Amino acid sequence: MPQKPTVPTAVFFDLDDTLLNDHAASSHGLRTLMERLGHPDFDAARTLWDIQTDLSFNAYLTGRLTLAEQRRERVRALATQAGHSHIADQHCDELYQRYLDAHRAAWQAFDDVAPALAHLTAHNIRLGVITNGIQALQHDKLATMNITHHFATVVCSDTAGTGKPDPRIFHLACHQLGVAPDKAWHVGDQIRADALGAANAGLYPVLCDRRDNPAADITTIRALNELAPLLSEAQGAEAGLL
Repeated sequence: MPQKPTVPTAVFFDLDDTLLNDHAASSHGLRTLMERLGHPDFDAARTLWDIQTDLSFNAYLTGRLTLAEQRRERVRALATQAGHSHIADQHCDELYQRYLDAHRAAWQAFDDVAPALAHLTAHNIRLGVITNGIQALQHDKLATMNITHHFATVVCSDTAGTGKPDPRIFHLACHQLGVAPDKAWHVGDQIRADALGAANAGLYPVLCDRRDNPAADITTIRALNELAPLLSEAQGAEAGLL
C-alpha cells in the first residue's frame, strides 16, 4: 500500500504529459517529419521515436551528446527506418525544426490543469515545476498554456545541471521555495524519473497515470482533479492527530 500523504507546503509538477499533452503534440510533429521522410508506418515510427528520444535525451542530460547531436540522432534513427542511408547534419537540423514547429503548434494543456492549479493555490500551497527539458522551450510551453503565473519556480534540467531522477534537482526546487522535501509533493507521469526520483529525494510522490501504466506502492491518480480529494484526505488525517 502507498504511504499516506502529509499536508504539503508545496506541490511540484512535471511538465510534459502531466500539464501539457506532449504525446499528442509530439505525434503531430512526428507525422510532419514522417511526411518529409516518406515514412509510411506511424505505429513503427512512434515506437522508434519514443525509444530513441529516451536514449538520446538521456545522453544529453549526462553530457555525452550536445543538444543538437541528440536531436540529429533522433532524426537519423527515423530516417534509417524510412530507408534513408545518410542525412547530413544541416538536413537533420532542418528536419528537426519542421518537427519542432509542428510540435509547438499543437501545444495544449490537459483540461484538468487549470482547475487543479487554482484549487491548490486557493489552499495557500506554493507551486513549482521540475522538468527534464530545455529552459527556453519549457517556459514557452507554460506561457502558451497561460499557466506561468501559478508557479513560484520552474526548475529545468539544462540550467540545474542535472535531471530527474537525480535527487539534486528535487532538492534544488525545494530550496528555491524554502520548503523541506518532506513537506512537498511531486506529481508526474514517469515512474522512474518522477515517482521514484521524488521518493528518493524525500518528497511525497504522486504518479499521474493518464495512459494506464499503474505502479504498485505509489499513490496514483488518473487526472489532476484527483489531487483535491487527496489533499482533503491528508488534511483530515492531520486534523485527526491534533
